[in-house]
Amino acid sequence: MKRSIILAIAIILGIIIYAYGFEVTQVSLEELGSPRRQESLTRILRALARPDVLEYAQDEFQVEAPIYVPCPPAGAPSAPAVDPGQPYMVVTPACAEPSAQVTIEGFNFEPNTAGPLNFIPPSGVSLQLGRIETDASGHFVTTARLRNRTSDAAQVIRAITRRNVGAPSLSENGRNTIDKIIETVFMALLATTIGTALSIPISFFAAQNLMRTVTMPLTSVALTILFVPMGMLIGGAVAGAMGDLSRALTSNLATNLGGLIAGPLVAWGATRWAFPQEETTIPPVGLRLARLAALLVAVLASVLALFLLSDIAVTVGRALAPQLGAFGFLGAFLANLGEIVRIALAPFCALIGAGMLMGLAGRLGQALFERLPTATVKLINLALAAGAGAVLAALIGAAVQWLYEVDDPTVTLYVPALVGAALGLLLALRARHDASLPIGFTVYNITRTILNALRSVEALIMVIVFAVWVGIGPFAGVLALGLHTVAALAKLYSEQVESILSGPLEAVTATGANRLQMIVYAVIPQIVPPYISFTMYRWDINVRMSTIIGFAGGGGIGFLLQQNINLLNYRQASAQILAIAIVVSLMDYLSSSLRQRTI
Repeated sequence: MKRSIILAIAIILGIIIYAYGFEVTQVSLEELGSPRRQESLTRILRALARPDVLEYAQDEFQVEAPIYVPCPPAGAPSAPAVDPGQPYMVVTPACAEPSAQVTIEGFNFEPNTAGPLNFIPPSGVSLQLGRIETDASGHFVTTARLRNRTSDAAQVIRAITRRNVGAPSLSENGRNTIDKIIETVFMALLATTIGTALSIPISFFAAQNLMRTVTMPLTSVALTILFVPMGMLIGGAVAGAMGDLSRALTSNLATNLGGLIAGPLVAWGATRWAFPQEETTIPPVGLRLARLAALLVAVLASVLALFLLSDIAVTVGRALAPQLGAFGFLGAFLANLGEIVRIALAPFCALIGAGMLMGLAGRLGQALFERLPTATVKLINLALAAGAGAVLAALIGAAVQWLYEVDDPTVTLYVPALVGAALGLLLALRARHDASLPIGFTVYNITRTILNALRSVEALIMVIVFAVWVGIGPFAGVLALGLHTVAALAKLYSEQVESILSGPLEAVTATGANRLQMIVYAVIPQIVPPYISFTMYRWDINVRMSTIIGFAGGGGIGFLLQQNINLLNYRQASAQILAIAIVVSLMDYLSSSLRQRTI
C-alpha cells in the first residue's frame, strides 16, 4: 500500500512538473495548426528545397497588350492579331476608366516564371501594376487596377519575363558558399593544430597519477615562488635585448646572414664544451661556473639566431609575395611565420628563464635541507615562507589592480603582502622542517580548475572577445576554436594518461630514470593511439563548431549563413546549409577512415 501511494504521488508530481514545463516553454498547438504559420512554413521549406547554387544566362522577353484609358467615343478598336505560337496577352475589357480593374491573361509564356507587370503611359514611364506567375503550361491570369493616366491614344500593359539559356553555371551565392566552406575547413584545421600542440604538454600537468608523486620540501617551494618571477623578468629582458640587437644587425644583409650562421655554430660549440661526453673526476667549481657561462652564451646565441631568422623570413616573405602572383600566399605565409617567431620569443624566453631558476631553486632548497642543521633550516624556512607568501600575494594584488583599476597601493600591494607573509609564517611554523609538500597535487588542481573554467565557456562566447581583439573575421574564429580545443583536448588527454597501466611506470622508475625519461618511455607509448583518435574527433567537432561561430563574427560560412537568414534569403541560406551537411559528412567519413588506419 505504501509503495502504491509513493508511486501515485511520483506520477502526480511528474504530471505537475511537465504541465509547468509546457507553460514555461509556451507550447501552443493552436499555433502549430495555424493556416498562416503553415503557409509561411511551406514557403520556407520550398525555398530551402531549391538552394541557390546554379544559375543560367537569361534572355529577357517583353510582351505588350494595348489598353485604352478611357474608352474612346467609338469604342475600343478590335484587338490586334497575335501569333498563337508566340507569347501574348489578352486584356479584358480592352478599354476602361482610370483606376478601373481589368483582367490580364497570358499565353505561351515561359513555364514556371515570374516577372513584373507594368502600365506604360504615353510618357514612357513604367508604373508597376503587380507581378505575374506562370504555370507549367506558360499560362497566367491576374487582375490589376489601372493607373490614373488618360490618353486618346492606346496605352500599354507590359509583362517582363526571363528565359534560361545555355548551360548552368555557379551562381554568385554558390561561389561565395564554396569560398566560405573552404575557409571554414581551414579554420578548423588551424584551430585543431594549435590546440593539440598546446594540449599535449598541459595534459601531463592535469594527470593526477603523474602529479601526485611530485613533492618538494618547504625550502624548495619557497625558493621556487621567489625565483620564478625573477626568471621570467630576466628571460623577458634577454629577449628584449636580443630583439634590439637583431634589429640593429638587420640594417646590413651581410651582417644579418653572418649572425644567422654564426649563432647556431657558437651555440653548438658552447653546448658541446659544457657537456663533455665523459669525465673521470668531479670538475672543480671554477670549471663548472665556466660551463654554466658557456651554456648562457649558447642560449643567447640561439635566441639571437632565432630573432635574425624571423627578420629574414619577414623581409624575404614580403618581397616574394608580389612576385609569386597566384602563389603570393606562400610569401605572406613565410612573413607571418617570421612574425609569429618574433612574437613568441619573448614569452618563450620568459618561460625558459623561469624554468632554469625553478630548477636552480629546487636543487638549492634540497641542498640546504640536506646539509644544514635542523634549527637553521627552520629559521630559513620562516624567512623564505614569509617572503614567498608576500610575493605571491603581491602578484595576486597586482592582477586585481589591473583588472578592477584599483588605484590604491595599500589595498592592492602592502596589505596583501603583509597577509601573505603572515600566512607563509603560519605555514612554516605548522609544517615539519623535513615534510614534503604536495606541490604536484596543487599544480594538478590549479590546472584542472583553469581547464574547467575555459571549457565552461562556449567558443561562440569566446569569439566575441577575440573579434574585439583582432577584428571580425576567420582569425578571431581560429583563436576561439583553438582556445576551446585546448580546454577540451587537455581534459581528454589527461584522463587518458590517468587510465594507463601503472606497471610500465614502476618498471621505468625502478631503473633510476628521471621524470622526463619516465614520461617518454612509459607514458607516451601507451597514449599515442587514443591521442590520435581524440585529435581527429576534435577536428570533426571544430568543423561543425566553425560553421556556427560565424554568427558572432568568427568568419567562415556561418557569417554568410547568418546574413542570408537575417535577410530572409532562404534559397541562399539553403546553399550554405547544404555545403555544411556535405563537409560534415565528408569529415566524419575521413576521420573514421583515418582512425581505422592509425589505431
